[in-house]
Amino acid sequence: MTQSYYETMYILRPDIPEEEVETHVAKYRDIVIEAGGQVLDTQMRGKRRLAYPIAKHREGIYVQLNHDGDGQQVAPLERAMRISEDVIRYLTVKQDGPMPAPRSVPVSSSEPAAAEPVGT
Repeated sequence: MTQSYYETMYILRPDIPEEEVETHVAKYRDIVIEAGGQVLDTQMRGKRRLAYPIAKHREGIYVQLNHDGDGQQVAPLERAMRISEDVIRYLTVKQDGPMPAPRSVPVSSSEPAAAEPVGT
């Protein structure tokens, strides 16, 4: 039986200070825990250029949050992101299969991580 988990990717406004980014990361982590979920991993993907402007922003700070639970943690998490003025986009996807190993990529690196081959 494969294990399933949730992956939430959200984009913060590019003009917020770094300590406020950490506050948002901690807030969303706490929401998952309070809703009965378990935070598996949080990865800062850094500031990246958006494919198209969103609310007059051309860049955004990407954060990936991997969490586990029965799915009840997704609604409060997305509700908090929807009402936040600092989150410009978010998406939660249910993933099946083994949890990907956390990468030790420095936050300052703008190089995208190399794609790993997918087993068939």
